[in-house]
Amino acid sequence: MLLPWALAVLSLLPLLDAQSLDCDKFRAAPLTDATLDRISGKWFYIASASRDPEYHETAKKLQAAYFHLTPNKREDTIQLREYSTIDNQCYYDFSILNVQRDKGTLSKQVLGKEYVGNVLLTKDPKTFMILYFPDDKENLGLSLYADTLDVTQEQMSEFHEAIGCIGIEKSKIVYIDQKKDQCGPLEKQHEEERKKKQEEA
Repeated sequence: MLLPWALAVLSLLPLLDAQSLDCDKFRAAPLTDATLDRISGKWFYIASASRDPEYHETAKKLQAAYFHLTPNKREDTIQLREYSTIDNQCYYDFSILNVQRDKGTLSKQVLGKEYVGNVLLTKDPKTFMILYFPDDKENLGLSLYADTLDVTQEQMSEFHEAIGCIGIEKSKIVYIDQKKDQCGPLEKQHEEERKKKQEEA
């Protein structure tokens, strides 16, 4: 199951100039240590919008989702731990993302196919977005992530502005209700196990 990565970090996209969401400010940029530091940690899937009908339907089925990113700068990889709630059931997935610094991309193998994506940085370091399928106007989409469930009006306005820049109507936005999360107990178990291993090391 493709879960949040398929709903976001699965494709080519330009890096947004952190100083503006003006449509002319979209440009590709390398991934630096600072970029990896910024996206490290736990992120909540807040909202997305897509022209791809299949993606749109999949996003509507996603009741809650969050993930942990743990970069390894020396090896240029990122550990991705995903927790998703679909049909009131928790799904967990662990995978490794490869970092292509010069190209500004992250990549992941899914069912024998490689998916590539660039992080879309925002003005506020507490959020970031992913623009996927940028070269495919029929399947273009955007997703918003935040390090807390309390997304501000300014953060959401920035997302809405970006949606307008790529020409998707706000009516296409699917919002996630994290109150329906069923993965809390499993995440807690995993964190306790990780802490125990660190203490034993």
